[in-house]
Amino acid sequence: MPANGTELPKAKDLWYKLSPEALSRRPSPLKTAFKYAIDPKIVSLGGGLPLPAYFPFESLSATAPAPPFQTYNNPELAKDAPMISVSVDRYNHANDPGMIPLATAMQYGQSDGCKPLLEWIYEHTETVHHPPYSNWGCLMTVGNTQGLDAALRLLCSRGDSIIAEEYTFSSAMETAHAQGVKSVPVKVDLEGILPKELDEQLASWEGPLPKFLYTIPTGQNPTGGTLSNERRKAVYEVLQKYDIMIVEDEPYYFLQMDPYVPGASKTAPPPPPTAQEDPEKYSKFLSKLITSYLSLDVDGRVLRLDSFSKVMAPGTRLGWIVAQAPLIERLTRQNEVSIQTPAGMSQAIVYSLLSKWGQEGYLDWLVELRKEYTHRRNVCLDALSKYFIEPTGYAPKGLGEYVEWIGPTAGMFFWLKFNARKHPSFGKLSPLEIESKIYEAAIEHGVLFIPGSWFRADQDPVDPKVIPGEGEDADIFFRGTFATVPEAQLIRGVELFAETIAKEFGAAN
Repeated sequence: MPANGTELPKAKDLWYKLSPEALSRRPSPLKTAFKYAIDPKIVSLGGGLPLPAYFPFESLSATAPAPPFQTYNNPELAKDAPMISVSVDRYNHANDPGMIPLATAMQYGQSDGCKPLLEWIYEHTETVHHPPYSNWGCLMTVGNTQGLDAALRLLCSRGDSIIAEEYTFSSAMETAHAQGVKSVPVKVDLEGILPKELDEQLASWEGPLPKFLYTIPTGQNPTGGTLSNERRKAVYEVLQKYDIMIVEDEPYYFLQMDPYVPGASKTAPPPPPTAQEDPEKYSKFLSKLITSYLSLDVDGRVLRLDSFSKVMAPGTRLGWIVAQAPLIERLTRQNEVSIQTPAGMSQAIVYSLLSKWGQEGYLDWLVELRKEYTHRRNVCLDALSKYFIEPTGYAPKGLGEYVEWIGPTAGMFFWLKFNARKHPSFGKLSPLEIESKIYEAAIEHGVLFIPGSWFRADQDPVDPKVIPGEGEDADIFFRGTFATVPEAQLIRGVELFAETIAKEFGAAN
């Protein structure tokens, strides 16, 4: 219920959107009996549960940073950063509410996730997104790729189609392809989806409409684009018009950054204030976040995929889906006969950390990540300006006439656009051949950028030798990341790629 006390409506009934596979799922009889197997008043001889006393683990423990994290990522101060110990025991003899005992976490059951962690995620989702209908729910996954696999099985059958940004996460498209689902590209610019073009595309669609839009609207992979609030609202309204679902894949949502200021990387970013120094710290942080599709979703047509992979560590293999309750129930039935539940060890240790941090401590961590990623983005964009735009020994006039980019405001990636027509081999070579030539030349020169064509939403084979005619698109793209390597290597990598581009496009002449 909203803070003003107004009761929210229920989501629209979208049961008719489910695939035959999803509709045919039945509750596992053994899972329905599990509630009795864990009832201390009942002697359970019916379940095939191993005795926790035979689990060969007495406890798990880890050391982690403590809020507010102001010194944790500072090389000069990190050794003195405050730390906390998180631990999980076989049994919770102390009745610690911040612990999921190993006897529970490592046992069968709980297909939607360990209850304490799931409750924590419910509170987090309400705090950040305020879903505008009452009957929403959450389900644990082993990350967003598995979450997408589940969404495809929930909503699609072989022969169906989905739509996605023109360039998108290639593994997501392979997930769809393996299920016999065709992915159709939606026109984008460097920010993201163009609502008017989307409307026109759907208005002229031949055959059954796509089952859903798959989108990475914040810090998009590979382009780094972040769709504005205005465009998100317009896209949502287009999909309402055509009654199409939305799968909102948001692993980079909290890696949103402060605006870029040229030359900002020359000074270290100041530490964010503590909550004592600024009592409105958390509300300010939340108010700066871009509006999610979940927050706009008055119908219940959004399945939001969330994850700890980019804000904690990919190896946690912990994510979750937020959707209307009837869809969560169907996804729970799917979990029961597929992943069962994410790894209990991971759920237990992550929940132990989150319970010590608390909701505000987790927001502190996200504020710190915002600061760090903002600085790394600034380092990258300053390097791009220095080596691509300013005159250099390898490009006396700079490379500005060959390259275009928009500074990312979220995520981990930057996306460089080149007009292949300006390459001296254009006409003899196609854009895709030029892209491949640049890719190989960059590797030979000591730097790796990923060709944009690898991220095409339309994964149908294309003739790489086709040369576009006059007025036809001849753009090629490359994806880089500012998240992976130390700053000095990031700067050097940008310089090496600029040298490669100068040589390839003949800019030294």
